[in-house]
Amino acid sequence: MTNQTIRVVARVIALPNKVEEIKAVLLELIEPTRQEPGAIKYELLQNQYDPTEFTFVEEWTSSEALNTHMDSPHFQAAAAKIQGLVATTPDIRRYHLLA
Repeated sequence: MTNQTIRVVARVIALPNKVEEIKAVLLELIEPTRQEPGAIKYELLQNQYDPTEFTFVEEWTSSEALNTHMDSPHFQAAAAKIQGLVATTPDIRRYHLLA
């Protein structure tokens, strides 16, 4: 398949006492990212049973667009800001749609 989009599921776990701080940082990513070339979908979810768990569900036109996003100033700034707020390293996974 050519011209297949890239799907991303990125999971971020906040320290229990840093939930509101990390939520604010993650929300800052939404608008600038949605305006990036190649961004099809960029959603932030918070687990209703475990408020420390945040998940981004993303769709990009290409790996290049995703890589550009991850190198962008707003992404790099957010990555720096969440240091000390997360319980574990963020889990970022890339997928191709099969069906």
